[in-house]
Amino acid sequence: MNKKNIFVLPAPEVQAQVSGWSSRGWVIQPCIETRTRRTGLHKVFVSLLAIALLLSILTTASTRPASAWQSDIPLNQALVLEGGETTNPREYDPATTHGSGDKLVYSGLVSFDPNLNLIPDLAETWEVSGDGTVYTFHLRQNAKFHDGRAVTAQDFIYSWERAADPATASDTALTYLGDIVGVAEMASGQADFITGLKAIDDHILQVTIDAPKPYFLLKLTYPTAFVVDKNNVERGGEWFRQPNGTGPYKLVEWTSHERIVYEANKDFYLGAPSIPYVVVQLYAGDGVRLYETGEIDITGVGSYNAERFLDPTEPLHSELLQGVNLCTGYVVFDTTQPPFDDVNVRKAFSMAFDRQKYIDVVLRGRALSAVGPYPPGLPGFSYDLQGLPYDPEQARELLKQSKYGGAEGLPPIVYTDAGIGSYVSPDVAAMAEMWQQNLGVTITVENLEYNFFLDQIYSGNHGQIFGGGWCADYPDPENFADVLFHTGSQQNSGGYSNPQLDALLEQARVEQDVTKRIALYQQAEQLIVNDAPVLFTTHSLSYQLVKPYVKGYVPTPIDISIERYMWLDGK
Repeated sequence: MNKKNIFVLPAPEVQAQVSGWSSRGWVIQPCIETRTRRTGLHKVFVSLLAIALLLSILTTASTRPASAWQSDIPLNQALVLEGGETTNPREYDPATTHGSGDKLVYSGLVSFDPNLNLIPDLAETWEVSGDGTVYTFHLRQNAKFHDGRAVTAQDFIYSWERAADPATASDTALTYLGDIVGVAEMASGQADFITGLKAIDDHILQVTIDAPKPYFLLKLTYPTAFVVDKNNVERGGEWFRQPNGTGPYKLVEWTSHERIVYEANKDFYLGAPSIPYVVVQLYAGDGVRLYETGEIDITGVGSYNAERFLDPTEPLHSELLQGVNLCTGYVVFDTTQPPFDDVNVRKAFSMAFDRQKYIDVVLRGRALSAVGPYPPGLPGFSYDLQGLPYDPEQARELLKQSKYGGAEGLPPIVYTDAGIGSYVSPDVAAMAEMWQQNLGVTITVENLEYNFFLDQIYSGNHGQIFGGGWCADYPDPENFADVLFHTGSQQNSGGYSNPQLDALLEQARVEQDVTKRIALYQQAEQLIVNDAPVLFTTHSLSYQLVKPYVKGYVPTPIDISIERYMWLDGK
């Protein structure tokens, strides 16, 4: 483990007192040790990018030269957004990103429309064999890379074998491509190619999966399944800064810390987008301020500003769009490390957490309480789920019943978070206070550099607790229960394992009856809650400001290439 700088707040033995909210965050008396780990160096990657964006704004916005704001792009023909960058190149590669990828530049066989209907994309049509295990995709004859070269079945085979190659070290290949025969063998180094892939000809790709699985096509909407150009990738270096993609827009300029410019792909196989340009201003400042001054066309609104724009008397109230994300926040307990190898300890930490106070104070009431993995709106969500309640007395009793005998018997506990120096985020501070107050447990907070936080989590380089969360890649409970909690899943970062749960999930994978399948996933959810491998916190809400001249925008709970459905009217 890398050398760490230890920062200890004064009087760590003093019990913390929750005093409420101030402009600087959660008001506490010191009780948390913090330390920073500087390493040699994502459905959480968006949050990490937001941290990077905030820090860079603070350090660069005031010194930005005037030329950085000038543009030769006709802004009345451009959708102007705000954004940031990461120094981690893996996040720009479809095979290794932990986020939703760049759907302006890249595309796959299928995608979602704004209503989250699965629709043909690079594949114009497909057939499925009678036993549900062989998919035959017919690629569009007019599908081309941005340089004009035709997309072929062999391009998909190259892209997917590259993702599964151990040398690529993808944290997502098994999750999204693992149903294909031969992917697991290639990912483990036992094979040099994926046996379940076959190019019938240039425009017909045959894919064989290991069992009939109703959700298989949904997984192909994730960036790991997107097609990339071999010549582009094997050019090496930062090839992703000049990508030869297939998506509705071409990346034509990338000036770090200034802007990224996309130009509409006039040869896009589904028809050229209506908006000629998409411009992303990098680290330009506070999103709401930029929106109010007319420098950007769309911005997200955080919980701090939501109350203002929800007020009907606010002039911009009519430009606010609200929605519910298909996201679940949680904190992961590493079940392979003491003391969270004991279910009673996990339950105690969960039942010592007051969700409602957390939502009211830290998030200003702008979130929904989460007691299980499925967010509202996801098939399988049920209000009948029996969550672990907030019960400090029962939490202390469970801690006594554990093999550690109580708080005094616990080993030192480290909470790994993404951050800089000795900073402790308000959400972590709030949880630490509750555990201190209700269980008498003091934790140490360890910060990892945010650009490489997820890489370190996947490598196992973390404490016994770490921040997590998951947003749906596709609207199916398999994407939560199986992907996050099945033994050995790539995304099961806490090492949780329950053979009974595994059996249920494996049965649900191949169940063709929708009603029976949902019932299996609801049983699985209750098992997960009872075992408390994570502490479920919230389901987030979405608030966005959109200019009146921006048409066709829909706040989808799953990221799609929404820009290709939009147009500008009177900008």
